[in-house]
Amino acid sequence: MRKNRSNKRFIYLISPKYIKNNDFYDKLNQVLSSNKVSFFQLRLKKEKKKKKIIIAKKIKKICKKYKVKLIINDDPIFAKKINADGCHLGQKDMNILKARKILKNKIIGITCHNSITLAKRAILDGADYLAFGAFYSSKTKKVRYKARLRILSLAKEITNTRVVAIGGIKDTNYKKLLLNKANFLAISDYIWNNKKLNPREAISKLV
Repeated sequence: MRKNRSNKRFIYLISPKYIKNNDFYDKLNQVLSSNKVSFFQLRLKKEKKKKKIIIAKKIKKICKKYKVKLIINDDPIFAKKINADGCHLGQKDMNILKARKILKNKIIGITCHNSITLAKRAILDGADYLAFGAFYSSKTKKVRYKARLRILSLAKEITNTRVVAIGGIKDTNYKKLLLNKANFLAISDYIWNNKKLNPREAISKLV
């Protein structure tokens, strides 16, 4: 069975919950140099705004170096402030139509959990990608919505909008998601909090 992937840069990398020291930027450089990452989402829900701006500017430079799109989680206004490439919105975040007025033609992705109904709404509203999951148990966030592999192919039947799979993805399960037509795999814990592998080694396992 062949992999359904012409895109070598299939990883949608999500930041760790906290970025405490400069070691992170060295690790990010190493991971992005693998040429497997298309998007990097900055997800710092508990960081103070001033510190978040400093962190975002450093990450933006690294992302630009490796031609990776910088996406900001939850906050279109912050995304505009730092001139990020786009924003990711959950179902309880700002409405996509309002966010579009702020971000214009920048990337806006929408969380669709395990729902084709939510996906159809996001498509009608002009989302640039649809995020489904969680497909597997995750340490990054509590799993409230469990998605089945079938939803990926169902989504592909109704739209050409890019599909991102999320939730507990690692080297032992990622191929199933690609075989089921996910365009990108959102990964965080496997890269940043892997007890057996450092970030560079972890991403090298995803081929």
